Amino acid sequence: MAARPSNWSRAPAAWARALASFSWLRHLRAADTAVARANARALVDDFLTLAGKPSQSPAWEPQVAARRLLAWLSQSPIILEGADRAFYRRFMKGIGRSQAFLERKVAEGLVGDQRLLVAIALAELSLCTEAPGKAQQKSTRQLVDELERQILPDGGHLSRNPQILIDLLLDLLPLRQVYAARGLQTPAQLLNAIDRMMPMLRLFRHGDGMLALFNGMGVTAPEQLATVLAYDDVRAQALANAPHSGYQRIEAQEVILVMDAGRPPPRAFSHRAHAGCSSFEFSVGAQRLVINCGAPDANRAAAREAARMTAAHSTLVVDDTSSCRFAFHAGLGKWLGDEMVSGPDQVEVERREHSAATMVIVAHNGYEPRFGLIHQRRITLRKDGKQLEGADRLRRIDPAGSSESHPFALRFHIHPLVRLKRVREGRAVLCVLPNGRRWLFETADWLVEIEESIFFAAPDGPRSCAQIVIHGQSDNDVEVEWSFRHVEKKRPSS
Repeated sequence: MAARPSNWSRAPAAWARALASFSWLRHLRAADTAVARANARALVDDFLTLAGKPSQSPAWEPQVAARRLLAWLSQSPIILEGADRAFYRRFMKGIGRSQAFLERKVAEGLVGDQRLLVAIALAELSLCTEAPGKAQQKSTRQLVDELERQILPDGGHLSRNPQILIDLLLDLLPLRQVYAARGLQTPAQLLNAIDRMMPMLRLFRHGDGMLALFNGMGVTAPEQLATVLAYDDVRAQALANAPHSGYQRIEAQEVILVMDAGRPPPRAFSHRAHAGCSSFEFSVGAQRLVINCGAPDANRAAAREAARMTAAHSTLVVDDTSSCRFAFHAGLGKWLGDEMVSGPDQVEVERREHSAATMVIVAHNGYEPRFGLIHQRRITLRKDGKQLEGADRLRRIDPAGSSESHPFALRFHIHPLVRLKRVREGRAVLCVLPNGRRWLFETADWLVEIEESIFFAAPDGPRSCAQIVIHGQSDNDVEVEWSFRHVEKKRPSS
């Protein structure tokens, strides 16, 4: 059946965006039945009739219009098969209207990752419609300009969001094929961008195949990731050191650690960015142990704000204050929306490779403006994958200045499937993985608490979990040393 008018005009914003993107057409095409083809055409016709002209609705946000244009181009066989001339004319008119709308938005100064998505859609349109040479050259030039602006030398995206890498590759890989199918030379910048993005995407991948939860990353769609990686011709190794994107990866045996070691993205790209500088995730084999809370789905606005705070990440938090400020907390949400308005502007990173271990040291000044403190984190993973050692230090910028002390909390969010038990008089926590393997978190001089947390990135929605927390005061260059180490399960004596 065709969609009812209310589906286009009165649906909740998140649902309206998904509906009007027409990305779901691929499922109808996969069904490969006469009924599916008829429904696809009816739904497109319904949209053209009821919402086919630019408006203030979510259906005509630039990123939604671009996504719809790409869907209509790629799924045109199922839309047009058996169509009459009148529908074909309406369909082509709708594509032309979308093209004019997107070109106007670009001319008006569209910014952020949506500008690259629009450039991809317009480039693909010019190729699929066999536009005149000048039009193809113009759209290709716009695409190349945005790729050079937004894809960093190490393959990361300016937003620092792993999900955007997946989304872009799902668009760029087919576009590469379209250039080849048309017998045109594929822009070198497009090929180079794809080649750089593949190892960067692998940097985020844990042993269970899921991506690390940084800067807006939520649930990993396994089928999307598998599709992208299937196009990785050279099966590139995961990048370990990504200085431009601000990430570090350490891999030892079956153990993987991924760490945020970068500054916030530019404001235009920060709508989904998190205040997680120096946070890390840690997995053992196919089981994640230390996590960040991750990003909830688009329907949970309040939860999305909470997930962006530093406290939702496995790192140190001073006085329950995030290391970055967001527009909605600064009273600027009306004008700047979800943008990040400030954060660490100095992040120092040092990586040391030793014969027995790899060490990463990250220091950032996110707490300097308010508290006069620098947070430095040192992490060392042994090559045998049996022990992770860390130290978190709060250093005063001006030792001779104010001696005011501030509370801090050192947080390690733990995956919901891991069971925790305090041991050794509250100075250690035993972590039992689902497969029975045991890791001991311990610290020599601090009491350790187990507190409630929430995992936003579970496939079935938010789930409760636990976090290991050390509370303290920022007195004179305080440092907390801690470790996770693998411990063998005691065998009963015979």
